[in-house]
Amino acid sequence: MTYRSWQPERRRRRTRLTRRGRLALLLGAVLAVTAAVTVPLLLLGGDERPAPEKPRTLLIPEGWRAGEVYAAVDRSLGLPEGTTRGTARARATGLALPAAAAGNPEGYLFPATYPVVKATTPQGLLRYMVDTAGKRFGGERITEGARRHGMSVHQTVIIASIVQAEADSAGDMAKVARVVYNRLGQGMALQMDSTINYALGRDTVDTTHQDTRIDSPYNTYERRGLPPSPIGNPGDAAMAAAIDPADGDWLYFVTVKPGDTRFTASYPEHQANVAEFNEQRRAAGRA
Repeated sequence: MTYRSWQPERRRRRTRLTRRGRLALLLGAVLAVTAAVTVPLLLLGGDERPAPEKPRTLLIPEGWRAGEVYAAVDRSLGLPEGTTRGTARARATGLALPAAAAGNPEGYLFPATYPVVKATTPQGLLRYMVDTAGKRFGGERITEGARRHGMSVHQTVIIASIVQAEADSAGDMAKVARVVYNRLGQGMALQMDSTINYALGRDTVDTTHQDTRIDSPYNTYERRGLPPSPIGNPGDAAMAAAIDPADGDWLYFVTVKPGDTRFTASYPEHQANVAEFNEQRRAAGRA
């Protein structure tokens, strides 16, 4: 039997393309990506030079997990599966991660459109993604916003990753962030399906009672507080929601149908919303 909890029921997580996170494909960006692998210009004779290479693009959508990013880099560069994952784990790669990340790039592979040329390496791309995240997350607006809520920047990235995974739409992100802060403030377990899915390496709207009993630091049903790391790579909108959540006393939310996410502080009201969602789902199954 499917176990229905306080958190929203959602359709399969949809990747949303970054807006402000989409980087322009300019020469400066190409140079940044290929900084680890210098591309010499070979003279053809006299002053003749080869025509400049036109870069391809690699799109990393908001909310992708690190594993999805690694697989996309492998495909884009035509490398054997697992190459980029191994590069990310190698100390020699030299990713400029914050100390709080403990060497885990999850949350810091910034979602954007990246240029790729023949000389691009996994090391160069990963460095570029992490450096971009450092610039986006290291500004005064983010650091001050995190401090305002009694959080470190790393904790704020964790919250933003949950918001990214849980919100049904960009407009709901600030409300979801408020639910996270309200539950943390009251010492309640977050009970987020998205963290369970991360622990199980899957993506589904169905969370069973057995799922909520797994032994994992990402089991936010049994463990209070934030999970030990981000559960995906949030974009600008999710980070903005994490530092500037909406005002409200909400503790529960559920997406009854697309575009209709209901937030409430009343558990009985939430139960009624969940019942309506379940009925809508049963009706869709009968159609």
